[in-house]
Amino acid sequence: MPTFRICRPDRFSAEDANASWFRRRHNPSKPVKSKRLDELFVVDAEARRKTLTTAARHFRRQETARPLLDDIRSKIEAAQSAALPSSALSKACQYALAVWKKLTRFLEYPELELSTNLADNSMRPVALGRKNWLHIGSPQAGPKVAAILSIVESCRRLQVPVRDYFFAILPGLADLPIRCLPDLTSIVWVARHS
Repeated sequence: MPTFRICRPDRFSAEDANASWFRRRHNPSKPVKSKRLDELFVVDAEARRKTLTTAARHFRRQETARPLLDDIRSKIEAAQSAALPSSALSKACQYALAVWKKLTRFLEYPELELSTNLADNSMRPVALGRKNWLHIGSPQAGPKVAAILSIVESCRRLQVPVRDYFFAILPGLADLPIRCLPDLTSIVWVARHS
């Protein structure tokens, strides 16, 4: 499973997930036509609208999104070969190809969203209250708080009562082997308790 970090929007890194598809779609110097990227977003929107299971969403992405990505990559490579090496277009192409594996990570993990807009919007209150949280206790506390808030936001998004989820998960957590942790995610918990 990929790891997630909370990051400041002005310090965004493609390593933080695969969210830069949204930014690439709205970047004026992009070498890829928005239409192809919009088609990627349509695939995920349909999956959400139809409330597909994780397995069905994975199959749908492999069937529909992978060919779109192959086409997008070939267009990026063609644009790079046609552009001057030091031009903005060439640099944009180089960047896209350098982070291609990170941009396509959503194909491997169907639980990932194509864009982090949902996460960004849900974390906005944290960003707004950042100055109030400067003295959180210790430098080690920040990542722990971020992990807890990530779980809370996942539960909120899935409309799972956070207290019920924590009450069911936390009591035996210390005794479980690490390989069992993916079974404790909120999305799996919801599927088992629905």
